[in-house]
Order: sequence, then structure tokens, then C-alpha cells
Amino acid sequence: MDRRKFIKGTLLTSGIVATTGIFQACKKYSEVAAKRTESFMPDLEFDLISKQGKVNLFRNIETEVYHYEFKLVKGNTTSVQEIKDSYLGPIIRVRKGQKIRVNYKNQLNDESIVHWHGLHLSETMDGHPRYAIEKNQEYVYEFQVLNRAGTYWFHPHPHGKTGPQVYGGLAGLFIVSDDEEKSINLPKGRYDVPLVIQDRTFNSDGQLVYLQNPMEKMIGFLGNQILINGKPDFKLQVSSVAYRFRLLNGSNSRIYKVAFSNGMPLTVIGTDGGLLESPIVKDYVVLAPAERIDLIVDFSGMKIGDKVELVSLPFPNPNMSGGMMGGMGSFSGLPNGSPLKLAEFRINKIEKVNYRLPKRLSSIPPLNISGAINVNNPRTFRFAMSNMSWTINGRTFGMTEVASDEKVRLNTTEVWEFINGGGRMGMMGGMMQMPHPVHIHQLQFRIIERSVGNSALWESLKDGFVDNGWKDSFLLLPGMRVKVLLSFKDYSGLFLYHCHNLEHEDMGMMRNYFISS
Repeated sequence: MDRRKFIKGTLLTSGIVATTGIFQACKKYSEVAAKRTESFMPDLEFDLISKQGKVNLFRNIETEVYHYEFKLVKGNTTSVQEIKDSYLGPIIRVRKGQKIRVNYKNQLNDESIVHWHGLHLSETMDGHPRYAIEKNQEYVYEFQVLNRAGTYWFHPHPHGKTGPQVYGGLAGLFIVSDDEEKSINLPKGRYDVPLVIQDRTFNSDGQLVYLQNPMEKMIGFLGNQILINGKPDFKLQVSSVAYRFRLLNGSNSRIYKVAFSNGMPLTVIGTDGGLLESPIVKDYVVLAPAERIDLIVDFSGMKIGDKVELVSLPFPNPNMSGGMMGGMGSFSGLPNGSPLKLAEFRINKIEKVNYRLPKRLSSIPPLNISGAINVNNPRTFRFAMSNMSWTINGRTFGMTEVASDEKVRLNTTEVWEFINGGGRMGMMGGMMQMPHPVHIHQLQFRIIERSVGNSALWESLKDGFVDNGWKDSFLLLPGMRVKVLLSFKDYSGLFLYHCHNLEHEDMGMMRNYFISS
């Protein structure tokens, strides 16, 4: 529905209202979005242009993609790292406290807007789809980086078109550093390696294939080939020393059970919102779409020519619960839970460095729910199928809709509980249950607890969840309940929470929440 027409239909059913005041503010903002604020003095300014193009992913084949073109206007050239022969956008590196101006220019044939995933920003800077701009229009972002050191990212967020635009190649990393992180001994420079994991399907001509039938959209796109940093068959030559690997699951819907082929444990030092208080060791890590994990990987003791693979271990296909997908059509990709090779690392240089990871990494306040205003009565959000639609509390997305149970107050802390399952299933009965990666915009939160009944899927994945530290995304398995602690600070306005299975999000499994001042 056209956004200008949408506001004419105020929805009063189910406690939902269209926030006309917010919409008017949005319209007013759009009139000045193309102008720079003269009083805003950026430390880093760049043009970010979304456009169509071609890239040589395979020998002698040009693949048509979407990509972000980067042009530095002001700032240090070391702030950006472009990935050669990749469709992915640049890796942008900034410091906490810096002021950033991004001149976003859309040259796609569809409308688009950029969401700065995980960053703490005002509503006009966050990338809500109501701000999406048409081809040849410009949107100017001006903000100060308030987040602690961590691995964040950016991607499109136009309603109904996020899946195809991200799948086409529009995504990039936004890495923040701060004094706390710099004060500890972590691998730096070429030993600090971002790894964006995505799955794609290509036809015989080397072109991207997306959503070949309706059930692929209902389930979420699953490709048949893994790309790392926008490159197939990723191999990296490494030295026999410790590395920092920053992993992002940039796939549309695939879940990974990340491990090393030789059984080497994973030393986890950070999650979505930055460093943990202290390292934790896992045999494997579960990584849902949009989640990040920060690892220390020590190759010391290995010899020239030795190799180790980063893999995704097999687990029961969560999309086949109750056999619901049998006979419902063919799919272009490998099922969720398939064993996969992600990347290969081969030793090509011996370096004698005895690395010792600090026992304490950062300062994180103790988890204290007593200050929550609803500690005994959490808000509940049920992710479920209703009448052949993916819904949250039985509702789908409306551009400026906010229900009464989606309104919170600035400078308060609350407990929210997310539930996977239940609701009105319609013709699918109770069969249609799937995992939902949940993302909440504008803030970082803490996970209080995670509960689920016994199941083969849970038993296979339970030891791989990293619920420590600050998070902006988490995986909600079928039948699972997750409680989180959120604080609403600094900014009032309209923000999103949604399933980060991008096909589910595009189908409307997304809602607004409103922070009132």
C-alpha cells in the first residue's frame, strides 16, 4: 500500500492505531533529508550508493548483483576496507564518540533505505521503511556513535523488499572500537578478520536464483552454496598465531552450528553488542540470521601446509517439524541443518608469538531485573502462523501502526517475553512451526532466560547458545520462550521489532513499538 495513502485509514481494531503525529513528523523530515545540517561537523563523511552492477564471483563469469558503492568525502582512508571481487559493501571502522555523516543515494529501480543494525540511533537515523526513498533520491544520515566497541552491520530495510535486496548483495560491516577494547591485548590489523557468512544459489550461467516457489518464501530462502565475504569457496592463508574472527550470519534465513573440523574449541569473546566480560569456550556456536559472534582462534603449534575448516555441523531440520513440508514442492537450496563447509584456513607462515588472552575483557553490569517496571508482568510477544501469515501477536506489519501493548516510556526498563508457537493456525493446523530469529531495533538488551521443552532440535543445539553480554538479535526455536531485559534511553519515537528471517519479515512478521517521552 502507498505510504501516503496508508495514513488515511486509521486502524482502530485490536487496539491498533495509526500514529498520525509520527507520520507527519516523518513527512516533515523527508523534506529536509537531502540537506546537510550546517552545524553538524562530521569526523567521517561518505557517500553510500545502492546500485546494480556485475562482479566476477566465478572465473570468466560476470554475476549481476546489487552492491553499495562507497565514496569518501571526509575522514581517514583507513576507516574503510573494500572487499575486492565481492558484492558486499565496505567494512567501515569507526570509534565510539565519532560523528558520522552518510549521504545515502538510491540508484535501484525499487525504493530502499539503510538500517544500521545494532546501533543506538534516533528514529530518523535508524532506517525505518517509512523513510524509504525512490530511485535517484538521497537520504542524509547524521549521528554520533554511542555504541560500545563491537561488530555491527548495515543493510536495506524497505518493507516487502528487504529479502531480495540483501540477497542481491546489499550489506556491509560497521565496526566500532573504543578505549576499553584498545586497553586489552586483542589481535589487530591483518589478524582481525571479519567473516560474513551467506548462502546463495546460482544457475548454470552463474546468476543468482531467488525464491523459485511460494513455499521457499513461506520457509525462508535457503541456498545451496556458501559464500564468505561475498566470495564462494573461501580460503585464507594464515600464520601460526592467534586471530580475531568476527562472524556475522548475513544469510536470509539459514541457521549455522559453527565449529572447527578438527574439533578445536571456539573461544568466544563477544556477541552482537561487543565484548563479553570474560571469554567462554564452546564446542560449537549457534548463529542465527543477523547474529554476530567474536572469536579468538589460535593457530599456534600448527605446521606449514596444515589446514582447518570452519564448518556448520548437522542438526535436525527445523523446517520439517511434524513432516509438514513433505510433498510441498522442490527447493533450490540445501535444508536447514545440512552439514556445510564454510571456510578453509591454511598455514603458510610460522610466527613465534606466545599469545595470552586476558581473563577479563570488558565491564558489563550484573543482570538485575528488579528495576524493571513490569518485572512480575512481562509484555508477551507470540511469533506464530495465523491464517497462512507469519504474525506477531496475531498481527502483521502496518507502516505506522502501534498497538496499545507496543507502547513504552522513555527512561524505563522492562521485561519482554517472546514465545514461538500457538495462535490461530488456520488450514495448516498446528504443524507450521519454525525457528524465528528475533531482532529489536535501536537498543542492545540482555537475555534473562531461555526455556524450551525437550526436542531433538533443542538437544542438538542447546550447548551452542551464547546468551551472555549485550544482544540485539536471538534465535527463538519452536516451542521456546525467551525473556529479555530492555532499557529505553535517549531517544523517543517509532522503532521496529521483527523476525530476521527476511522472507518472514517481508511477509509482515514485523511490528512497530513506540517510545513516548
